Amino acid sequence: MHDDQSLIPPPGPDARRWAMLCHYAAFAWFLAPMIGNVIGPLIVWQLKKDLDPFVDQQGKEALNFQITVSVAFMICGLLAWILIGFPLMVLVGVFALVVTIIAGIKANDGVAYRYPLCWRLVK
Repeated sequence: MHDDQSLIPPPGPDARRWAMLCHYAAFAWFLAPMIGNVIGPLIVWQLKKDLDPFVDQQGKEALNFQITVSVAFMICGLLAWILIGFPLMVLVGVFALVVTIIAGIKANDGVAYRYPLCWRLVK
């Protein structure tokens, strides 16, 4: 049996580092709530997407997930009027934190990560 993955060269250390930073740039949320999580990955991806296809792919993945998280937070904000939004906001926040950390670790290991429950707008 032939493994197609063996034909693809693994990303180098520089590409892995930038791919990881695409994911971790989402922590710009703490500097600029509701936009920093999208702007951070967008900037890193735009600056480094031509470095390696792995960086391009992981940058798009990080950006798409952070857009999804922002939309989910907006929906939670609307649902806060009927109180269900507050616990949902905590749930979305914890989920986003955990999977973003996992994505960064995987990217640093050279493994392409696909976020669960992600709306992929940027192709």
